[in-house]
Amino acid sequence: MACRTYGRRVDNQEEVREFLTSRRAKITPEQAGLPAGPRRRVPGLRRSEVAALADVSVEYYAKLERGNLAGVSPAVLEAVARSLRLDDAERAHLLHLAQAADGTDALTRPRRRRTKDQWKPHRSLQWTLDAITAGPAFVRNGRMDVLAANQLARAFYADVYASPHNQANLARFQFLDPASRRFYPDWDLAADVAVAILRTEAGRNPHDKDLHDLVGELSTRSDAFRTRWGAHNVRHHGTGTKRFHHPAVGELTLAYEGLEMAAEPGLTLTVYTAEPGSPSEEGLRLLASWAATPQALAPHSSD
Repeated sequence: MACRTYGRRVDNQEEVREFLTSRRAKITPEQAGLPAGPRRRVPGLRRSEVAALADVSVEYYAKLERGNLAGVSPAVLEAVARSLRLDDAERAHLLHLAQAADGTDALTRPRRRRTKDQWKPHRSLQWTLDAITAGPAFVRNGRMDVLAANQLARAFYADVYASPHNQANLARFQFLDPASRRFYPDWDLAADVAVAILRTEAGRNPHDKDLHDLVGELSTRSDAFRTRWGAHNVRHHGTGTKRFHHPAVGELTLAYEGLEMAAEPGLTLTVYTAEPGSPSEEGLRLLASWAATPQALAPHSSD
């Protein structure tokens, strides 16, 4: 279903249709405060139920779900989002799809330098990253390219940098390199997050050819990616805790903060830290020592 958009410009109507359909299928009548009734033939809510909840006609909502968001008012979008119980990330995604349908997405966002080969960190940004010495710190774009990093992040992601043809892309590493299964103990959860980040970026930047090419590559080469991409899940990835298994220092449980960069719209500065006094804090100290050795950026076995 989603494969029709792989490797080429995204079909906005198709994206809207599949997103709204998938969200409607996730909401039960009970969650929406409606009686379930007998013999329901579709998962989740019926179109007529969403229309009633959003206070629009069934015909009008059916038009929206066919992918026709052009000219839809913010009030109607908000009513649909409320009826489908969309979270903040899903609401933003719906708004981005509507902007793309109106042809206003390019007008409402600052122009961005996103070609990885052309973008270079300005000196003060690299100085800032290098000043962070207690944890990995790096800058990525919405395609999950690692664009700049401090020494600890380069050592932390040693397998990512060493992965053949990976180009320091976290999504390629996640789905195409067997070493990711070791690096991410909670691999399925990490995979869900990676795809949700890419799907969110696709909504923000529907004409990004590099992103379309990446999605096409991963869809062709990874069943796990293709299944997740078809789920149309999106998310804001700002703060939380993750588990890792680093080949040099072992298990690490790290908190992360993702900060949107005002000077570089669309880029995120992420910093990993460990709880003070924890084994993971000691692990980061060991990683810092290891980072200063010639072995730090050498490839490691995935066994």
